[in-house]
Amino acid sequence: MSSQSLDDATLTGLVADAAAAPSMHNVQPWRFRATRADRTVTLLADLDRALPEEDPATRALHVGCGAALLNLRVSAAHRGLHAVTALLPDPAAPAVLATVRLDPRADGDGDVVLAALYPAIRERHTSRYPFDDQRIPPDIRELLVGAARAEGADFTFLASPHLEEVLDLIRDAEGYSREDPAREAEQRSWTRDTRAEAPVDGITDYAMGPRDASARATARDFLGTAPQPGRARVPFEERPQLALLSTAGDHAVDWLRAGQALERMLLTATLHDVSTSFATQPLEWPDLRWLLRDPVHGSGHAQMIVRLGYGPTGPRTPRRPMDQVLTIDP
Repeated sequence: MSSQSLDDATLTGLVADAAAAPSMHNVQPWRFRATRADRTVTLLADLDRALPEEDPATRALHVGCGAALLNLRVSAAHRGLHAVTALLPDPAAPAVLATVRLDPRADGDGDVVLAALYPAIRERHTSRYPFDDQRIPPDIRELLVGAARAEGADFTFLASPHLEEVLDLIRDAEGYSREDPAREAEQRSWTRDTRAEAPVDGITDYAMGPRDASARATARDFLGTAPQPGRARVPFEERPQLALLSTAGDHAVDWLRAGQALERMLLTATLHDVSTSFATQPLEWPDLRWLLRDPVHGSGHAQMIVRLGYGPTGPRTPRRPMDQVLTIDP
């Protein structure tokens, strides 16, 4: 790496780090095309992995790809490379989500701050397990808010009565989905039984977590109405700590920025031993998504509901092999 050349090992390492990002149902809706000659990595949407029932506008797809883009930038900074990023560079090719030119040296504090997040890339996991009652201290909250703000998004911890309203919307949305056979079928198609297969994507049985004994959990129940013999039922936290990530706009470029803000916040949380999971259910119903705004102070467009706390970090979920994700051109 002393010459900072973009050899295949470097490019593969960058993309492997990018692909550690979260995505809805762990569909991993991204592809990368690297070009050695101009030191550029192109991020493309893998529309074969879209969720037409639950994400018809591909908003969540863009958020997931934005998270992968942030990881790529962090990985580049860790390797002493400066990532010059352009979002949606070709209006005629909307599947081309971003180009990242990798300059041979990183300059400025921004790269130093990103590089410091690198250890969290492989340690960040979604936790669908109960958290304890310990509250996140104000200084840690401010760090998480600042991490999202650095990428152009707002991150707001919810307080009463808005918190209770959002919890109700999550449960309403979960119920709506269970009553929609097409949505439930799509959701089930991304669950993986590791006793029968060696998955490279989707939500594995070991990552689903237990059911909430009091039906208050915010995490999606991926098994829906299917029988769940032997699955543990345990109490979750009575008052979950939820935060809302939002952006001023609601277009593809805003969704990509939201994904970068989300991942920057998640990596920061991981470094401070804060576990996280998502509640995307109300975001999938336009009428419920609008109601997620704070009725008094709310502005912008909700892009993600995040549950945070102290407890199990969650297991590592599978990732697609590099030959399915990365193409390297001369």
